[in-house]
Amino acid sequence: MKKLCILALVFGFFCFSEPSILAQDKPAEQPTAEDQEKKAEREKNAYRLLDQVLDEAQSLRLTENRVRVQINAADLLWDQNQGRARSMFTMAGEGVAEMGRIQTSFERRGAQNPDGSGRPNMRAFQLRQELVLAAARHDAALAYQLLAATKPPASPQPVEQRGPRPPFTSEENLEQTLLARIAALDPKLAAQNAEQMLEKGQFPRTLSEVINQLARQDPEAAKKLADKTVKRVQAANLLTNSEAAALVQALLSPGPRQPSSATQTATTQFRGRAPSLEQSAYVDLLSSAIDAALKATPAQIQRGPASQGRGPGRTGPQQPTDAQIEQNNARRLLAGLQVVLPMVDQYLPAKAPVLRQKLTEMGMSTNPGMTFNGIQGNPTADALVQAAATAPQQVQSRLYQQAAYKALEEGDADRARQIATDHLSQKARDSLMDAIQIREMAKKPDGARLEEIRQVVAKLQNDDDKLNLLLQVADDAQKENPKLAVQLLDEARQMTNRRATGYNNFEQQLRVAHAFAPVDPARSFEILDQGISHLNELLGAAAVLSGFEINMFRDGEMALQDGNGLTRIINQYGRELAVLARTDFERAETLASRFQVPESRIMTRLAIVQGLLAQTPPDQTRITVRQD
Repeated sequence: MKKLCILALVFGFFCFSEPSILAQDKPAEQPTAEDQEKKAEREKNAYRLLDQVLDEAQSLRLTENRVRVQINAADLLWDQNQGRARSMFTMAGEGVAEMGRIQTSFERRGAQNPDGSGRPNMRAFQLRQELVLAAARHDAALAYQLLAATKPPASPQPVEQRGPRPPFTSEENLEQTLLARIAALDPKLAAQNAEQMLEKGQFPRTLSEVINQLARQDPEAAKKLADKTVKRVQAANLLTNSEAAALVQALLSPGPRQPSSATQTATTQFRGRAPSLEQSAYVDLLSSAIDAALKATPAQIQRGPASQGRGPGRTGPQQPTDAQIEQNNARRLLAGLQVVLPMVDQYLPAKAPVLRQKLTEMGMSTNPGMTFNGIQGNPTADALVQAAATAPQQVQSRLYQQAAYKALEEGDADRARQIATDHLSQKARDSLMDAIQIREMAKKPDGARLEEIRQVVAKLQNDDDKLNLLLQVADDAQKENPKLAVQLLDEARQMTNRRATGYNNFEQQLRVAHAFAPVDPARSFEILDQGISHLNELLGAAAVLSGFEINMFRDGEMALQDGNGLTRIINQYGRELAVLARTDFERAETLASRFQVPESRIMTRLAIVQGLLAQTPPDQTRITVRQD
């Protein structure tokens, strides 16, 4: 059965969101005096706790751990003490630069990487990216200073080059990502840097974002940059320069700018991207892209014995020829034009039949709906139905099922029934009808009997589905039947109140704790307290086994951010404590201090600070019933 609701627990505290951007579409509400007083108290507690974190972080031995704390502390301190934040960013930059120098030194000696692995050490680059992009949220010039100061020495290992354009590097990727980040902060500086990149023969894929941001401040300058970009791209060979071809697709896919937002095409609204080019420039670029894509030919099937691999007589993978590279790029460019076929029909009708013929010849769809590029983000039920109507048969049922549950989530039970009746199998339809029935009963003032809900829950196949249903129905019942909502949360707690035997069990317990937070914070604290005790046992075992079965610890210290389940779960505990800290800071701080490994304490305390200083409060369920 399709899960009714997935409460997204964001993995990794250090991948900070930007609530100020997400909240731009909502009208600002004037805070009351009481709200301002509470905010001031939260900030006071947050900065005091952050000072404790910084004191404890001085004992960290791993450079990457110290740098990560410095980056996040600088980000959090910027509004309160910009001078101290700049100092933190600078110290973090020095640490990142040192990591890069050490890595290069190891490579030059042909020695094993500092982390003990035989593959390139990515930690320095990842930290450098976090540092530069965090600074870019506050000061564009500082971000570029840090980018230059932390650039690692050239690698001693030569990079094989094929064709007139060197391969795309991680350095260029970071520059382009930074370009997009600062476009909103300082669009004129971003435009200046974009022009410099174009002069050097680079084609940053984020140029469309720079043009759009610049247009809000200086429409004439944005038009000049757009025209210059189109001329540069047209002068490049799209079949040998994959970076230019990628930029072309980014510029074409949203369609052209329209005189009024009310006249934006349905394709643009569906894809959710803002057009960058005015109609004349758009049509010129579209024509050039079609001319290049029409040079694509069907791939030739290679027959005969393979001449790659290892061992005697094997030569290894053969490098593609220049002709093969050009054909691969032409095919990718042609595939990208599928989504703009309506634009071709509208603005270049003479080329539309030729393009469709080439797509058919190459075995590609001539129906733009078949590409599914529009199904991004959080599509509506109608968008999912529209996509399912033109989807391949093997994915239609899944899309229709998603559409039915999306309609139910949107509060339109009649629409969900209609989709289920018209498109779902008997089994999927019955499951949806059960869900509709129980949710509608839960919303009635008199409510449904708990036993009725238990009977429906018992029909489900696994604990995840059962928990999803209990939490979703509790959320639905909270206004008209708050007593039932609490009963359902008690049922959910009983279901998950056992010693975790895997990470999924921890996540289930966290979801129940999150749902209880606005109802009865004490129960949330109890659930988290039990989990922390268990996590301390697992961390102790991981430390003992480090180097044998797992490698969470290096030099006796746990990395603050790593790709393992334990670190991810600890981050999630930090986020839940951040929710609770807004109403009971002292108890949340006390619970965070119960982590026995210092690195885990730092992680959870930083999460609390981030939650307290967030411009929008952490997500909470809407249940607000008081227990008798």
